[in-house]
Amino acid sequence: MKNKQQTLIILILGGLIALSPFSIDMYLPAFPAIAVSLRSDIAHVGYSLTSYYAGLCGGQLVYGILIDRFGRKKPLLIGLLVYLAAAIGCALAPDIPLLITVRLFMALGGCVGMVAARAIVRDLFPPEDTAKILSILVLVMGVAPIIAPTIGGVVNTLLGWRWVFGVMGFIALMLIAAVKWFLPETRSADATVSLKIKIIAPEYLAVLKNRSFLIYSLAGGISYAGMYAYIAGSPFVFMQKFGFSDQSYGWAFAFNACGLILGSQLNRLALKRYESVKISNYTAMLLLLTGLVLLFANVIGQAGPYITLALTFLFLFWLGFINPNATALALKPFSAAAGRASALLGSIQMTAGVAASWLVNFLDNGTTLVMPAVMFGCTLVTAGLLFTYRTSRLKQMQVN
Repeated sequence: MKNKQQTLIILILGGLIALSPFSIDMYLPAFPAIAVSLRSDIAHVGYSLTSYYAGLCGGQLVYGILIDRFGRKKPLLIGLLVYLAAAIGCALAPDIPLLITVRLFMALGGCVGMVAARAIVRDLFPPEDTAKILSILVLVMGVAPIIAPTIGGVVNTLLGWRWVFGVMGFIALMLIAAVKWFLPETRSADATVSLKIKIIAPEYLAVLKNRSFLIYSLAGGISYAGMYAYIAGSPFVFMQKFGFSDQSYGWAFAFNACGLILGSQLNRLALKRYESVKISNYTAMLLLLTGLVLLFANVIGQAGPYITLALTFLFLFWLGFINPNATALALKPFSAAAGRASALLGSIQMTAGVAASWLVNFLDNGTTLVMPAVMFGCTLVTAGLLFTYRTSRLKQMQVN
């Protein structure tokens, strides 16, 4: 593959992976405006975020089979068209219940990009290069949290919150054109892949029984759920408690997203000297420490806007190391079933995200304590999983 072609493919894959984060982050600054317009409150608007996560969970499992059965491009195009229609529906929503429902369908369409992109990476690149390519994709994906809230804040201020969803629809339209004309098909249709539930379920179960896949997908997914807890809680913390405007919040969100980008790119350098397993283990402990400090600062009442910004930046920085390596380690055992493994991995990640997002909204008590508490809980589970797995592997090696 020529360098120019590879660069174009990586950019398209980055755009596909970034579509859902963009769909999540772009409308966050508009939460207060949506609440006022639809005669509700920010907590209820937040359920449209949870419904989007729920759509990502279920939709990825469906696309995992479809992209293995029909190839990568056809399901991609169909999913993007569903996303486009749902974005228009969100822009026209007259009340909160309908917005929440249409956001679910928006996710069911948009999640195809996440599944297909990971599977295409596994199609095109050898296992030893997967973590490096995924780190590059995190760089492309990381642009979304930087520009999305800022764009959302500007669009909301100038045109109103409904046009924020109009911009999302335009992005989907651009991706449809890019996939149609510039993305090659990396896997031909395979009629041997069954669409019957009684056959599909055992195939997913077989992937799930792979211990390496289970541990690293859980560790990567639950650690990433800490970021979703931050996304769900940050509008309340920064705009209502710290008094940030929608545009100021967008800039704060962009600053923190730089932590994710910086971590993912330093991870590429770290991979030249260390294995993915070692990087994951060490950064999980550092993530745990960061989450603990953030929680403690809130408990003693010292977590002002600047301390919170610094610690959430550091939190996302460590995630930039963990996520690409955990994803690569989870997908490593699979080739022919890359689509199904990618879908299951993504579904686990989004299930954790739904739980974290729901917990932040459900436990809302009008203080800044809930967000860091859920973030810390995610780090604790992640570190525990990796430590336990590492210990069991060392014991097994000693026995052998």
